[in-house]
Amino acid sequence: MSDKAVITCALNGVLTDPKQHNVPVTPEQMAREAKAAFDAGASIMHIHLRQQAPNKGHLPSWEVAVSKEIQQAIREACPGVIINHTSGVSGPNYSGALDCIRETRPEIAACNAGSLNYLKVKADNTWAWPPMMFDNAVEKVKDYLDVMNAVGTIPEFECFDVGIVRCVGMYRQVGMYNGPLEYNFVMGVASGMPADPELLPILIKLKRPEARWQVTAIGREEIWPLHQRCAELGGHLRTGLEDTFYLADGTKVTSNGQLIEAVAACARRAGREIASPAEARKIFGTNR
Repeated sequence: MSDKAVITCALNGVLTDPKQHNVPVTPEQMAREAKAAFDAGASIMHIHLRQQAPNKGHLPSWEVAVSKEIQQAIREACPGVIINHTSGVSGPNYSGALDCIRETRPEIAACNAGSLNYLKVKADNTWAWPPMMFDNAVEKVKDYLDVMNAVGTIPEFECFDVGIVRCVGMYRQVGMYNGPLEYNFVMGVASGMPADPELLPILIKLKRPEARWQVTAIGREEIWPLHQRCAELGGHLRTGLEDTFYLADGTKVTSNGQLIEAVAACARRAGREIASPAEARKIFGTNR
């Protein structure tokens, strides 16, 4: 078990509408939210890009210039911070995501390690959104890994289901990736792995023994026992307005800082200290 817990803050996500929820969009807003999370203990900022035109902040962007501006603003606000860049794109055109990683060279980037039917059903037994496939074929995964390897970016393997966890080991076996291994167990998506703490020992057993791991817990107040168990089992921690708006008591938060304070408390209850940015760089093996 790692004594120091590295905390990642997922600042904004891709599905949340800033007109409905208090998620940051502009470089200034991203830097302000990152600073609140940084001061609360987060060493890594996971960023999504939004369109910057008026009334377009609910739409994703893959403009390299937007990525550079947001990263610069966050780095100025949070000395030594580690950037974890989004890469998730459905469909055959993901060149924009590759360009952002290639041109900005973040320390870490998400690498969605397998495909998932991305589904949710409402209480009235109708689809919450039109059924969609989050497609991540092996060829697509390899394209991402090749670009990350070329620029020295560490992939964070996003695993939405148990079989995807096993795929990561196969990528290693066939030589698609040979660097530091980091698994992110994404739990709480309705059509993926449930946010069930009892599932964690199985996932830990299935990952490569040398790999670091963390949990992304998606949901409301029910996710907090999962965060606590993750801390107790030696995993690294992640939360933020991409993943939830709620604390364990059901309080709706207004800032990423409140969520990071709560997840840091999980680590401390498990007897672990919070890693500084410099310590996080050593733990994750980034050479920048």
